[in-house]
Amino acid sequence: MKIYTKTGDKGTTALFGGTRVPKHHIRIDSYGTVDELNSHLGLIRDQDIDNHYKDVLIKIQDRLFTVGAILATDPEKAILKSGKQRLNIPKISEGDIQQLEQEMDTMNEALPPMTHFVLPGGHQTVSFCHIARCVCRRAERLASALNDLEPFQPESLTYLNRLSDYLFVLARKLSYDLQAGEVKWIPEKES
Repeated sequence: MKIYTKTGDKGTTALFGGTRVPKHHIRIDSYGTVDELNSHLGLIRDQDIDNHYKDVLIKIQDRLFTVGAILATDPEKAILKSGKQRLNIPKISEGDIQQLEQEMDTMNEALPPMTHFVLPGGHQTVSFCHIARCVCRRAERLASALNDLEPFQPESLTYLNRLSDYLFVLARKLSYDLQAGEVKWIPEKES
């Protein structure tokens, strides 16, 4: 199988189902940003972190492929003539969302309470996590805009929202585990 098809040379690409759209279409931007997020999670997983976090991140990466597939599916071609769904994979479930919540609750139990906003940084691994959080928020904004135009599975949007929260808590927990120390944001007083 060749990687290059030349079908996108004029600035269009095909959705799952065959519909061609411009490469700058919000649907493409949306699932492309989810793909970017997935790559950042791979970078975090490649760091020297606890194997439990690596296992959770692999599961999240799998779920992000599902979100991407949902976003890449033309809603007008989502159901085949046979009545079956074109995308024949398990969708994002409430259980997927609850897993993120449980992971956050467990990490939060080991962390000191937050009293201020936290500046990203302190350790390269923590910074990678904050970058992933920001990309996740962008993916969520794009997916939300797409959902306003062409609604898709609501749990996918919820998952992206919860995932950005998870990545924030993971960044705090990694700071704690790596003894990096958090830098609190304390605004200067106006003189």
